[in-house]
Amino acid sequence: MIPFNGPVLVTGTDTGVGKTVATAALAAALMRQGRSVEVVKLAQTGDDDDAAEVTRLSGAPARALAAYPDPLAPFAAARRSGLPLLKLADVADTVLDSTAEVVLLEGAGGLLVQLGEGGWTARDLAVELGCPAVVVVRAGLGTLNHTALTLEALAHRGVPAAILVGAWPHDPGIAEYENLTDLTGDRLGWIPDGAAALDPEAFRLAATEWLALPERP
Repeated sequence: MIPFNGPVLVTGTDTGVGKTVATAALAAALMRQGRSVEVVKLAQTGDDDDAAEVTRLSGAPARALAAYPDPLAPFAAARRSGLPLLKLADVADTVLDSTAEVVLLEGAGGLLVQLGEGGWTARDLAVELGCPAVVVVRAGLGTLNHTALTLEALAHRGVPAAILVGAWPHDPGIAEYENLTDLTGDRLGWIPDGAAALDPEAFRLAATEWLALPERP
């Protein structure tokens, strides 16, 4: 199982897989273990405010390092807006300056989406920081291939990873049950679809049941 000490990347197999709710659940579960947690959204695009949603659900402090108005991949959104691109070294320095025991780094889109100057990706940041990754995956058809490709891309650069099902359906079918058996990689747990609609206190209590995290060292 991956360690939860220092920075931990939270990435996904694609956009819309539940990274923000997964990040909030991880933060809530870690805080219930008595750990101090900070959440950093690497780049926010469009009208959503993922950092505010993480704080609402988990109670953990969260912030975005950059925000761009168009709902596009960060590199394209920055180009269209004329706003500055994030620099990999600056982001790494910001993360390492945190005094929290665990810093959860929520990416944007999938693992290899370009996030900043020079086209760096969430994988590049994990390599720069020497940190592990949590890969948030879908439950349904297509997830086996997408998950295997993402884990392979991380392993190719020496990044240890575990998976987390981001939205387990209320009425799962045969594909979801079979995928739960066949998904590769260490598994941290699953989050029920619609979890963000829970009262924050209920969300924080339930997060410890959804996730199997290592004990605080």
